[in-house]
Amino acid sequence: MIIVTGGAGFIGSNLVRALNERGCSDILLVDCVESVDQIDNLADLSISDYIDKDEFRRRLDRSVGFGAVDRVYHQGACSDTMAVDSRYMLENNYSFSRDLLEWCVGRRVPLIYASSAAVYGRGAKFSENPGVEHPINVYAYSKSLFDNYVRQAMLRAKSPIVGLRYFNVYGPRESHKGQMASMAWHFYQQFVENRKVRLFHGTGGYGDGEQLRDFVNVDDVVKVNLFFSNHTEMSGIYNVGTGHSRSFNDLALAVINGLALLNGEPVVERQQALSQGWLEYFSMPDTLTSRYQSFTEADISRLRNQGYAAPFLTLEEGVTKYVTELHHRARSILE
Repeated sequence: MIIVTGGAGFIGSNLVRALNERGCSDILLVDCVESVDQIDNLADLSISDYIDKDEFRRRLDRSVGFGAVDRVYHQGACSDTMAVDSRYMLENNYSFSRDLLEWCVGRRVPLIYASSAAVYGRGAKFSENPGVEHPINVYAYSKSLFDNYVRQAMLRAKSPIVGLRYFNVYGPRESHKGQMASMAWHFYQQFVENRKVRLFHGTGGYGDGEQLRDFVNVDDVVKVNLFFSNHTEMSGIYNVGTGHSRSFNDLALAVINGLALLNGEPVVERQQALSQGWLEYFSMPDTLTSRYQSFTEADISRLRNQGYAAPFLTLEEGVTKYVTELHHRARSILE
């Protein structure tokens, strides 16, 4: 059996779907389902059992077994970077993860877990080196704290432990995240509803909409998870991004042009989009300014050195694929 925590969430449900496509359905899905969109994420998945996160945690605390477990994908977390409840964040993202890790180590069960590029803060270097990690919010700190615990646990563990630092992930099954959904999702919603995409004015020395992020499609994130599940001789913490930063202007244009292709319309450049009034810039809220990453770009050399050779989707490829899926889903709901 495989355990997937956060299995009703964004990355978790995409991972379960990929496992199903590979013929695996003996999956214990762990989550706390609170929205209709999460039910939608579950509806087409094949699993052997579901357990609420709190009950799962109680069973971990009592050292209760779950049968023969082949591996654990720990995707569950509170991912709200604006959250201010430090106690909840540390309990959910650190303490729960630590207890699950110890459960896996004690039973020699491989663990692959979700970390985050948020641990790098506002720095300019993005390698898996503690010296360049500067978390600037409680979410980032909770992830950094667990990564550091993992580094020590690896010295004694007899089973693989793999941490994957996701950069800016976008793709299907994220609508339940609301405000915390990817900007690709938000830009799509904005353009469909108002024929306009809103971006931040320049920050951190970058021009309007020119802040840079490493945008990675969820399909690529899932492939990296599956790669490590096939290589149980490997442990470590690895960045998961394309290795190439792109601007939010590029992302907005990819969304606009993805819709244009669907509608048989010509693609446009930034100046054309501006002249049409399709791009609009506004000031960043003061509450976000001091905690904003104006630049991220994954150093994926360590991932490549471990033998992961698959290409990542380009921004245009990944966003066009995503926009197409969103478009078809919206049409199917209307029909």
